[in-house]
Amino acid sequence: MKKEQRMAAEILEQAGGKGNLQRIAHCMTRLRLSLKDDSKADLAGLKQIDGVMGVVEDETLQIVIGPGTVNKVAAEMSQLTGFGIGEDANADDLTFEEKAALDKQNMKAKNRTPFKNFLRKLGNIFIPLIPGLVASGVINGGANFAVNAGVDPEQNWMQILLLFGGVIFASLGILVGWNTSKEFGGTPVLGAIAGMILFSPQLENIAIFGEELTPGRGGLFGVIFAAWLMTVVEKNVRKVMWNAVDIIFTPLITVLVVGFVSLFAIMPAAGLLSDGITKGLIALIETGGVLAGAVLAGFFLPLVTVGLHHGLTPIHLELINAFNETALLTILAMGGAGQVGAAIAIYVKTKNKHLKNIIKGAAPVGFLGIGEPLMYGVTLPLGRPFLTACLGASIGGAFQAVMNTAAAGIGVSGLSLIPLITNGQYISYFLGLVISYVFGFLFTYAFGFKDSMADGI
Repeated sequence: MKKEQRMAAEILEQAGGKGNLQRIAHCMTRLRLSLKDDSKADLAGLKQIDGVMGVVEDETLQIVIGPGTVNKVAAEMSQLTGFGIGEDANADDLTFEEKAALDKQNMKAKNRTPFKNFLRKLGNIFIPLIPGLVASGVINGGANFAVNAGVDPEQNWMQILLLFGGVIFASLGILVGWNTSKEFGGTPVLGAIAGMILFSPQLENIAIFGEELTPGRGGLFGVIFAAWLMTVVEKNVRKVMWNAVDIIFTPLITVLVVGFVSLFAIMPAAGLLSDGITKGLIALIETGGVLAGAVLAGFFLPLVTVGLHHGLTPIHLELINAFNETALLTILAMGGAGQVGAAIAIYVKTKNKHLKNIIKGAAPVGFLGIGEPLMYGVTLPLGRPFLTACLGASIGGAFQAVMNTAAAGIGVSGLSLIPLITNGQYISYFLGLVISYVFGFLFTYAFGFKDSMADGI
């Protein structure tokens, strides 16, 4: 039996079996299971499965497996259960007890704070875009690295690479609009139109209140709000529209109403918001220097644990839109580097074979900037190493702030971010990573871990 088949079978068993499964999904590192009855899942048993790096209880049961493996395990589980990935179980087949448990789960979801729900929706808008942002960002970074090394950017093959690297950023407003409308239950193409309107080059030919409009003014914040407004207007128009002409007049009225509101109200308001956030962050980093870098990097991992880091994605993209780079990303990337250093210290000190195996499996992707397996499988369950990882990250973050490093794209971190570093500061960024590795290791080795902490892991 292949590793992925074994893991799928064992996870299914510990999650309460096929009858307890409502939905199977996955992201880059986690298998996400929606259960009919949460109490039937054996969390301790799930953590003991060879290959599982951690378990997170949230709106769904999230099993941290790691990149490259998680999609294969999800596919094997789909084969075992007959569920398509992302497909819900038929509610008509649920027993009375299962429906009651599902209702309880839905009630629990309703009790989540509006702020957390907002951040989850932001994550749902941007997470599907990350593979494309990563691919295009790396291509763009590699091409610009070649230009800095002396390659003629006018060569045909370089122009092709720059096209591949930049096309997603040129169309990002459309993609974000599509996902926003889809997330809020509207027609995705209407959300895409909101993005097209706000980023259209034709805006340069239009003047409102005596001022010419600027394409992209308000950035992705404006697109998200306009696409959300599309869903609100669409739903309300559909309530009163005759079915026979709904297909014609509902989208027509929606686009006209939201289009005018976008130009006269959303663009100016979102422009002020995006300017305030981007300029404020740049001023904080430039004036706060060492302290700002240390605080931002040191507190990033706690943000990840509660999902608040998803709210930073549009901020990174706004910084890139305004300044062609994000100085925030290189600082926050130190969070994962500090964690790698802490994990290596634990590996050196511990005699726990299971813990060593987790670190061996998770450390390589940790160096590449995917830190969730290490965080949920090693540092967070142990407690104190999570804090010493944050301390190590703060030292690296302070260094990055002083050196004024920045990245031209998002979606990657760690060593993978090196090709995206701007202004030729590749060595400075790499030195920041090494500093975070070293101090994460030293803090953890000195006072962050003792082998008794590994009992039960």
